[in-house]
Amino acid sequence: MQTRSLEFLLSPLLEAQIIGGSKDVQVTQLSYDSRKVIAGSTLICVPPDIGFESDYVKREKIASMALDAIKRGAVAIVAEDEDVLLNLPASVTRVFVPDARTALALMAAEFYNHPSRKMVLIGVTGTNGKTTTVNLTANILRHSGFKSVGVIGTLGATTENISLNTGCTTPRSLDIQRILSEFLDAGVEAVAMEVSSHGLALQRVVGCAFDAAIFTNLTQDHLDFHGGMEEYWAAKTLFFTDIAKYSTQFKRFAAIVNADDEYGRRLIYGVVKDAGYECISYSIEEESDIRARGVKISNCSLEFFVEKYDELDAVPFDVPLVGRFNIYNCLAAVSIGRHLKIPPSKLQEGLRSAKAPTGRMEFIEEGQSFVVIVDFAHSPGALEQVLTALRESTTGRLICAFGCSGRRDPDRSKRVNMGSIAAEFADLIVITSDNPRVEDPQRIAEDILVGVKNKGKESITKIETDRKKAIEYAIEIAREGDTVVFAGKGHEKYQVVKDQILVFDEREIVRDALRNRLRATMNN
Repeated sequence: MQTRSLEFLLSPLLEAQIIGGSKDVQVTQLSYDSRKVIAGSTLICVPPDIGFESDYVKREKIASMALDAIKRGAVAIVAEDEDVLLNLPASVTRVFVPDARTALALMAAEFYNHPSRKMVLIGVTGTNGKTTTVNLTANILRHSGFKSVGVIGTLGATTENISLNTGCTTPRSLDIQRILSEFLDAGVEAVAMEVSSHGLALQRVVGCAFDAAIFTNLTQDHLDFHGGMEEYWAAKTLFFTDIAKYSTQFKRFAAIVNADDEYGRRLIYGVVKDAGYECISYSIEEESDIRARGVKISNCSLEFFVEKYDELDAVPFDVPLVGRFNIYNCLAAVSIGRHLKIPPSKLQEGLRSAKAPTGRMEFIEEGQSFVVIVDFAHSPGALEQVLTALRESTTGRLICAFGCSGRRDPDRSKRVNMGSIAAEFADLIVITSDNPRVEDPQRIAEDILVGVKNKGKESITKIETDRKKAIEYAIEIAREGDTVVFAGKGHEKYQVVKDQILVFDEREIVRDALRNRLRATMNN
């Protein structure tokens, strides 16, 4: 078991103050959860990520967590509340820091000896497209000669030989450093990682040295956490200011930005232009460094060529994905290729062999005469992308079944917007539940219905809050040539109802519904 001196771990924290105990204690483990503390641990008392408790309640929780850690053998407690530290037993070292999340991130990087500096690390942020772009980038890296490539994101942390469940899009900083360290020990040379707005706002990628940061787009989402679009935007820009500034100390950092997105242009001209590091823009419409031309979209592939890549007039691509939005994801990955000086032939190989990630425009095939797709789209922008793409390739009716999640402080305008988008592009709409949590599913459905009514499409809409029954209904009414899309759940295998997490694998439920329909047809 490796150990580090507390003094060494605190070295990057210039404002840390030891208010009791010795700085020379040896630390066997860092933790932000007292339940996971072992003898020799240091506990960093990170406040709750989301909460509405009073300062008094928060202080009591942190004090309780610190005392629990001491009972379990912690040798040091780090906190941003000096009063809590002053009331702890003198048997442990007590360290005050202005920001516990930043302290956790920087101490974790020191504890694991900065693994991100010893590998290629690509980060992808944006409302939509993170998972697909990360996987496309990883596939290009594999074909370009990296012996082993890792992926960290919504679908977990994986390499060719490792599969870890992370539980969230961007893990906590301590978990990121541990994962990167494990990857490095396993021979991983490059990692592509999803970097969410939560991850940026909560300091989870502080201490990571990135080679490049990709910005895909920004549309309405997560406003229950951020409060408004400007706050959401501000969180995203941290990747290109604070994190970029740290990264440039160790690597040739680049920003990869979608120039066709309004916020992408704002990023290029308002943040990146004078930042002193490389910026590669990509687009279909606007002038940019990496631009797709000759776009051809079918129901099974994308064809386009990229102008002026690496002294070549045009590089053609044929990618087995669907939807115009996936061209943008491909262009982001190609831009990484330019930054890392990857030959065009390797980019072509990487994209030609690409596969859609689980639950991202995933075709479900059970021998039916109509198209069925499961997708994770759970924001207005993502739903519009998916429906626009499917509208282009659907010969029959486009049937969309979706819901919106419930939250403690719901962004109800998102529900109305998604209802309007579904009404604009779909021929039939089935409004159902997503993760209603403590909210009444019927109320959520009625919020969505407001948007449908605004488009005058109430007559083509059915409300069925039991999602399994909604799936069965949508499959039952589908005809040859139709496309049925189930949006919102994607890869998820659960549904949150009140305070329960219920088993709900949408992909398997859809398969069962298709098989049952085929059996019924054969029996008739």
